[in-house]
Amino acid sequence: MSDLRDAAMRSKAWPFEEARRVLKRYEKAPPEKGHVLFETGYGPSGLPHIGTFGEVLRTTMIRRAFEVISDIPTRLICFSDDMDGMRKVPGNVPNQDRLREDLQRPLTSVYDPFETHESFGHHNNAMLRRFLDTFGFEYEFFSATEFYKSGQFDEVLKRAVEKYDDIMKVMLKSLRDERAATYSIFLPIHPETGRVLYVPMKEVNAQDYTITFDDETGREWTLPVTGGNVKLQWKPDFGARWAALDVDFEMYGKDHSTNTPIYDAICEILGTPAPEHFTYELFLDDKGQKISKSSGNGISIDEWLTYASTESLSYFMFLKPKTAKRLYFDVIPKAMDEYHQQLRAYHDQDIDKQLANPVYHIHNGDVPRSDMVVTFSMLLNLASAASAEDKSALWGFIAKYAPDATPETHPGLDAAAGYAVRYYNDFVKPEKVYRAPTEQERAALTDLRAALADAGKALELIAQKNALDGKDEPAPAVDYTDEDFLQSIVFAVGKVHGFEPLRDWFKAIYEVLLGASQGPRFGSFIALYGRDETIALLDDGLAGKLAA
Repeated sequence: MSDLRDAAMRSKAWPFEEARRVLKRYEKAPPEKGHVLFETGYGPSGLPHIGTFGEVLRTTMIRRAFEVISDIPTRLICFSDDMDGMRKVPGNVPNQDRLREDLQRPLTSVYDPFETHESFGHHNNAMLRRFLDTFGFEYEFFSATEFYKSGQFDEVLKRAVEKYDDIMKVMLKSLRDERAATYSIFLPIHPETGRVLYVPMKEVNAQDYTITFDDETGREWTLPVTGGNVKLQWKPDFGARWAALDVDFEMYGKDHSTNTPIYDAICEILGTPAPEHFTYELFLDDKGQKISKSSGNGISIDEWLTYASTESLSYFMFLKPKTAKRLYFDVIPKAMDEYHQQLRAYHDQDIDKQLANPVYHIHNGDVPRSDMVVTFSMLLNLASAASAEDKSALWGFIAKYAPDATPETHPGLDAAAGYAVRYYNDFVKPEKVYRAPTEQERAALTDLRAALADAGKALELIAQKNALDGKDEPAPAVDYTDEDFLQSIVFAVGKVHGFEPLRDWFKAIYEVLLGASQGPRFGSFIALYGRDETIALLDDGLAGKLAA
């Protein structure tokens, strides 16, 4: 354990760097509350999106890294701001006309358009928890509505009344004159309509902890700030929540970064040191637009898990959190393959490299071995060549290529085969465009077919290629199951037929035979797909059947 802790204390992996910052808070004395508190926030004004998952995952990685370098107990709270008023109706939910009747009411008082839960806020909270539970996160769920109404927030709300002028000074510096003229940190919940009111305060009374205001009709009301009668504006709420819970760490998106000094100042005014923070870059959709839970653009958690493993999504989230990343369907195959590349590398690495490897943080140090004897990208190409409708079609080829592999012994590969078929049929197949070969390509493809059918022709082409390269090498051993031998045939054909650059030859193979401009290492593809099957594919391409 000491070797692991020593390595973790010097690791440059970002979860360990952040964990060391949190630990530094308590280098003189342990926390009086007896634990270090990590928090993530969620605004349930729309359906949970993949960025929310990423926030919890990344915070969990830092929490686990902290547990390696410290014996101080930890907690993770996922806090839902479900007492916020619904400012607009999300565009990706049903029964929108009915929802409009509840505008400005707290989300936990808004009609559930799906009619499955007590409110829209309860529905979205349940979805968030289902997503988080799918990934096995260890967390405590907090609802702002319960937090306000149960009295857990009362002491901090009273302090906010006492420090009202100080907090207002912080806020007014950040507001335009027009907004500042009517701004208050307190938002009363109207006793009759139940709506969240954005109205100026006539009085904030530190003697009895009440606020006095006029509603939209001019009627005067006085309410206690405690017991869920009043909530805080979202920026003061952020800092006040940190103070109420004594939060040690919270991460949030770059769009919050300019507000960090405000959150920190309010937390400190209320008597608690501000937490450590980590600002991550935002996720973008395929058009480069920020992913939004209200518009539903980008890719959802359920959509990713339709086409790839949970671990591949975790891998994507680990990479470069301070760099904006395009999060759409075309990133899935790369994430799948790179995750398994890192799995294969992990067990032969020294401890420093292991701690820098994403899979260490994905699996909290208990890293499995990859059973992917075929890459995900190759499975996609196999699905394409075989026009596969289900994964059993792929297993017919996999079994010949790797006889020891079965769905039972290689469950990860079996799952990947199912993902590949779905991904191929939904995304690759609709975009496939085959073409007929040019005369040069036709001659080359004809020779490739002949070389696969006849060893003598294969050796003749390899010898011609060596002569063109000025090499005098012995003939290779003929082994049509060997990927390198098959690749040498493909290279030789391209060289003999004068493709310059040689990548034009491979591009021709992919466009004529697979209907795409990019593809696999073709020798490996032949070994997996089968020599006879590849010959048949070449025959179809040469005959124009694929292009037709």
